[in-house]
Amino acid sequence: MAVSLALRRLLRIRELEEEQGRLALESALSELHRLEHALVATVERKHRGRSLVQSSAQTNQLTDRIAGLEETRSASLHATALEPRIDGMGVEVTDRRQEFLLKRVERRQAETLIAETEAQEAIENGRRGQQSLDDWYSSQLYRVGNNEGADAEPAISTARGFAAQTNAVSPPATEKEKCA
Repeated sequence: MAVSLALRRLLRIRELEEEQGRLALESALSELHRLEHALVATVERKHRGRSLVQSSAQTNQLTDRIAGLEETRSASLHATALEPRIDGMGVEVTDRRQEFLLKRVERRQAETLIAETEAQEAIENGRRGQQSLDDWYSSQLYRVGNNEGADAEPAISTARGFAAQTNAVSPPATEKEKCA
């Protein structure tokens, strides 16, 4: 029983689905990292605004103080807007990872099914080959038996039948033959 074309197609489909899942996971991860980097930049922007407010307090620059306060407020609003998006993207990354792992399991199951089918096929081929060798050897013994005389028994393909034949039993080994 050969591995069917349908199983090979199934494996190919599973490989493609796994690849698509991997790409979707990588895309979601890159988007999550982009949002996290934006949040880090926003926090840095907030710190720069605070430092501008502090430096303007020492120099009595009203415009720098107002700009620093506005920078801090704007960074806070931006961070507030980014946090829910980061949380949502984290959930999406988790979902994509689960989908990817599911597709990987399905692909591995298809690979296992094909490998088991091929192993079973190899075992069957080995059995058929051994059976044909046994049949050939049995026919050779039968021919030799027919050539020796008409009253010779046909060869039996079992181990007991083979050992029961007079020409198949060898005498016990002597001490010299055992050592050699």
